[in-house]
Amino acid sequence: MDMNGIFFHIYNRGNNHEKIFIEEKNYIYFINKFAKYLHDFIDIYCYSLLPRHFHFVVKIKDIETNFYEFFDIPTDSCKQLSPIEKAFRDFFISYSKSINKIYGRNGSLFQSKYKRNLIETEAELKRLIAYIHTNPVRIGLCNKIEDWNYSSYNSILQYKNVSDLSKEIIKLFGDEDSFVKFHENYSEPWQETELLFRDYYTGKIPRLSEYIRKVYNV
Repeated sequence: MDMNGIFFHIYNRGNNHEKIFIEEKNYIYFINKFAKYLHDFIDIYCYSLLPRHFHFVVKIKDIETNFYEFFDIPTDSCKQLSPIEKAFRDFFISYSKSINKIYGRNGSLFQSKYKRNLIETEAELKRLIAYIHTNPVRIGLCNKIEDWNYSSYNSILQYKNVSDLSKEIIKLFGDEDSFVKFHENYSEPWQETELLFRDYYTGKIPRLSEYIRKVYNV
């Protein structure tokens, strides 16, 4: 299928690599508040919330209005924010204030402004969805994709028969089986590569050339 719509990768991390999610209720509060503030402008295609950073793939709802307002980065800091930019700003301010109040902290919770990258091809969209869902496995938070409770992977599969958005996402990969296999096949090379890098870094693989040969099978 062709990409039906305009998609962005949205991501950011905690200021000074601090945690932005301290306990379970923070993850739930974050995703619910994100959906509340941004519902009129985007569909959440996929997400993963990690202790110190987050990733979203979002689909712009009103392309004619929101795409250009969201894609163009103002050069004038005094420029009036568009409705979609204001919604993002208000969301991050609201979440940051809540965390600061609950945990007695001060200052910025996030590292500068959130990043947004336009996704230009279907292949890039599929790889990014898999990358985001496999992130918790890759950084050692869990052993299997489905074990992480704070990503969209399980909900996409759970609501595949009742949610039009879940149906659309799975159709992008072909069918449910292809969706699952694409993720499984995507995660394995990353795991193997990272293990090999650790072996090189700790001296188990003594030469960089041997590390490269093992990673790239050359």
